[in-house]
Amino acid sequence: MTIASALEDLNNAILDIQQSDYNTYDRPIRKLALALNVPDLQAINEELKSKVDFEDFVERSNSGGSMLGSAQLDWPLEKELELGLTLQLIEKAGKDPEWLLSFSHEWYHDGHKIIAGIRKLTRSVLIPFARDYKAFLADKAPTVPLENRPSNKTKVFIVHGHDEGPRESVARFLEKLGLQPVILHEQASRGMTIPEKLIAHGDVGFAVVLLTPDDLGRVKTAAKDNPRARQNVILELGYFVGRLGRDKVCALLKGGIEIPSDYVGTVYINWDTGNAWKLELAKELRAAEYDVDFNKI
Repeated sequence: MTIASALEDLNNAILDIQQSDYNTYDRPIRKLALALNVPDLQAINEELKSKVDFEDFVERSNSGGSMLGSAQLDWPLEKELELGLTLQLIEKAGKDPEWLLSFSHEWYHDGHKIIAGIRKLTRSVLIPFARDYKAFLADKAPTVPLENRPSNKTKVFIVHGHDEGPRESVARFLEKLGLQPVILHEQASRGMTIPEKLIAHGDVGFAVVLLTPDDLGRVKTAAKDNPRARQNVILELGYFVGRLGRDKVCALLKGGIEIPSDYVGTVYINWDTGNAWKLELAKELRAAEYDVDFNKI
């Protein structure tokens, strides 16, 4: 599971807790804990939890008087400490949802129904946590300067649109050559934006850009629309031309697609069903100093 899908599961679990009742609250609480227990989040979560002690936090908080609802938790102002404490709370709740029911009834009492405490805790703690935790992950995303990152001559980035056929064909061909295809949506997001993911996984020595006719467009003076690549593909094409240089970016054109005007003059190969593109792409990889065995084509 990627971080992006884990965060989506986190949000969905919180929504389900808000809508739950006494008979159904335990399942979304367990799902909430599971969403935070993915491998890509474990190191970050352990670092946050190591800074706090939940039992000591509760012990030091104001227990108030005998009236329910008068107790008040002494949440720290430092954001990372608050995140760590909430992670510990969710971890405990995932192991024993009934514990959370009692805890919320004591510290977040809101009316006569015992489930009301869960809902108030969700509003006061879990919803702000989801917002702040996502922002924290975004700040932790890797931002290694490009000039300090060597190009990996065993990896090739594949930029693609909606046409899955050419993407899979190129990926399997690269694997046959002993190279590692890098496809953006298959990489862990770790809370990163798309541009941040491009930077994080851009330590390649070559990029293949699939210009497939996924969209239609035209200038105002034209009479009809022309097949064009997706806008994200054009953006990533420009990124890798700037990152690697034009001689280390190869575009595969399918279906008489319109070539971006600023890209005219740079190497491109026509996609063909006879697979002649494989030999042409292998030549470009060899020119980019990749170790290519032509006997494998």
